[in-house]
Amino acid sequence: MNTLFMHCRPGFEGEVCSEIAEHAARLNVAGYAKAKTASACAEFVCTEQDGAERLMRGQRFAELIFPRQWARGTFIDLPETDRISVILAHMTAFPTCGSLWLEVVDTNDGKELSNFCKKFEGPLRKALSGAGKLVDDPLKPRLLLTFKSGREVFLGLAESNNSAMWPMGIPRLKFPREAPSRSTLKLEEAWHHFIPRDQWDERLHSDMTGVDLGAAPGGWTWQLVNRGMLVTAIDNGPMAESLMDTGLVQHLMADGFTFKPKQPVDWMVCDIVEKPARNAAMLEEWIGEGHCREAVVNLKLPMKQRYAEVKRLLERIAEGFKARGIKVEIGCKQLYHDREEVTCHLRRLDTKKPKSR
Repeated sequence: MNTLFMHCRPGFEGEVCSEIAEHAARLNVAGYAKAKTASACAEFVCTEQDGAERLMRGQRFAELIFPRQWARGTFIDLPETDRISVILAHMTAFPTCGSLWLEVVDTNDGKELSNFCKKFEGPLRKALSGAGKLVDDPLKPRLLLTFKSGREVFLGLAESNNSAMWPMGIPRLKFPREAPSRSTLKLEEAWHHFIPRDQWDERLHSDMTGVDLGAAPGGWTWQLVNRGMLVTAIDNGPMAESLMDTGLVQHLMADGFTFKPKQPVDWMVCDIVEKPARNAAMLEEWIGEGHCREAVVNLKLPMKQRYAEVKRLLERIAEGFKARGIKVEIGCKQLYHDREEVTCHLRRLDTKKPKSR
């Protein structure tokens, strides 16, 4: 099991390779990264048998930016019939697993395999349980089978507490009909990724206030309002009437880059289409000056050197906070609902809660 297999957004295979190779070098794990363009996946092939396990043990998955999911294991070829027997034969080298996910890559060819996986999962699960290789235990490794085709599968392992929360890293979120735009799912996914679910009532509640920069028509504002927050929406464009009718939104026609709140707020969110360096500087200012305690901001990426640019901006933000002498928790992820962008979450750890309304 010397290969690390990773899912990603199609077109970002190179960013995954650059990122994982950097972490492998940091952890002294010898190997090489490879990927095909638009394949929605990448591999890191370790030259030592325990390399992939050491790499996963030394790196928190939640801190990776571009991989959506990962697993250590090996590719196996499958026959036309009796695939289960071949999988069971390879499972002799695997430990007993506590859960099972069948996955495909996020391409059109991959999606065509989804029906096959749904039909195949039941018989496979029964066979694995009968062979003593699958039990219901969240503390044991998760078995992930990623089908490249009906004849080729990656047989992999990942710890349930150090891998994606959803198969393939794709959240099962339902678009709320009341929301004015589908971009609302970006913010909801960000909360799922960056905030533990058992902290939502503490960090996303109705006594809080928020600012949405570049708000119109209100997809992100809707998420704040849905949690009962009072929201100041900043945009020269119109907001959805349904949001204004809630009585929780104040719409100011102003420039999102020059607006500052008169009083600190709990949340600032921003999905303005602008150069990433400008959005990053704004994010640092809002957190650094104490205008907000937490923020979610999207950084639109350039066409080339995307991982290098994200890394440079995150380092600049961290250095800025260090110079200010303040402690900030910084997270960054290319979420499933992102496109040519990444989502940053910052949380200031050394400030008191703004006065509630």
